[in-house]
Amino acid sequence: MGPTSATVTPMVVGTRVFLTGGAGTVVALDANTGQDLWRLNLGTPVSAGVGSDGQTAAVITQDNELVAITEGRVSWRVRLPARSFTAPLVAGARVFVLTADRAVTAFDAQTGARLWNQSRPGEPLVLRQSGVLLAVDDTLVVGLSGRLTGLNPLNGSIRWEAPVATARGTNEVERLVDLVGPVSRVGSSVCTRSYGSAVGCVDTSRGGVVWSKPAQGRTGVHGDDNLVFGSEADGRLLAWQRASGEQAWESSRLKYRDLTAPLAVGRVLAVGDGTGLVHLLSREDGSEMTRLSTDGSPVIAAPVLAGQVMVVQTRKGGVYAWRPQ
Repeated sequence: MGPTSATVTPMVVGTRVFLTGGAGTVVALDANTGQDLWRLNLGTPVSAGVGSDGQTAAVITQDNELVAITEGRVSWRVRLPARSFTAPLVAGARVFVLTADRAVTAFDAQTGARLWNQSRPGEPLVLRQSGVLLAVDDTLVVGLSGRLTGLNPLNGSIRWEAPVATARGTNEVERLVDLVGPVSRVGSSVCTRSYGSAVGCVDTSRGGVVWSKPAQGRTGVHGDDNLVFGSEADGRLLAWQRASGEQAWESSRLKYRDLTAPLAVGRVLAVGDGTGLVHLLSREDGSEMTRLSTDGSPVIAAPVLAGQVMVVQTRKGGVYAWRPQ
């Protein structure tokens, strides 16, 4: 399997934050108070994060089970044919799953019945890392190897494919170009990262690549109408013009700090590091504005925004929230 460890990113629906713990606990929190809305112990670790539409929550366990949860109770379980490291997507009364064999499967959210499956040729090496799976208007957008692919959510048929990166190199590691989450979506523009290879933006209304630029990062991206932000493998932070892909700025102030993917919120850019700090930087030039402390263990995924509250989770299981100014 792939060279990185699975990262379980908190999921937000409105002011609800869905989190998982190492022992297989799934929790829904009120982002404003930090209080449990419900808590469920599945008895086995979760390999991918939580997906939810606000009514049905879905997780995938390390035993390859897709589990649907309604208000803290298990609704149904389905055994998957392969492991998954990407949180399920719950939308349109369906649960969509991207498995490590690069297959996409749709299930009925009420019953767990399998509706369709779209398979692609398997590759010998895959990432133990969250991929790309989201809904854009009436299209299911998924990362399959180095391509962003648009599927019909009703039957799984392919509508378009947009190559963000092309596999090159002489060995399996060098040829690994899977797309990794999180992504930056603004309208029909979806910008994403190809692992260790490129960052690019795709116009999902027509399925065309707007631009793709070489980049060496391993985590996803975030952005706004004007800029796309990402952290490189060595800790440099980069900003690209969303329209053209031209570099807007670069900051080396946080090099070698094992950075998460960033979150653009308000007038700042937030990024966690391997020592448990959350850095707030200027979105204009990357200059550091302040630091926020947690419990000293690594921030395990990109910060998320729930209403007006920014939330991070640490490896020790701590959950911290702030209200950005």
